[in-house]
Amino acid sequence: MWKLKEEAEGADAKTNAAKMKEMLEALQGQIEGLLSLSVSTDVFLSAPETDVVLFSEHESREALETYQTHPLHVACVDFVKKVVSDRRVVDCEL
Repeated sequence: MWKLKEEAEGADAKTNAAKMKEMLEALQGQIEGLLSLSVSTDVFLSAPETDVVLFSEHESREALETYQTHPLHVACVDFVKKVVSDRRVVDCEL
């Protein structure tokens, strides 16, 4: 979950949220072990405030590690770090 800067990389938060969503959704089917990935920018209630939410499912913890270090994901992370003011993460097994 991310809270975005009001402005970064020459764009407002709404534009950067849409770009994040597009970049992250493009990872679907590109990284072995990534079972599903959903991104929402339609967050209507959160505490603390959140602009973008990512939910992903992986085959295993090892697959999550592969995802986190995969070059396509790292490219997303490089952009995200530039536009985000706050980040919250939960990794868990269900």
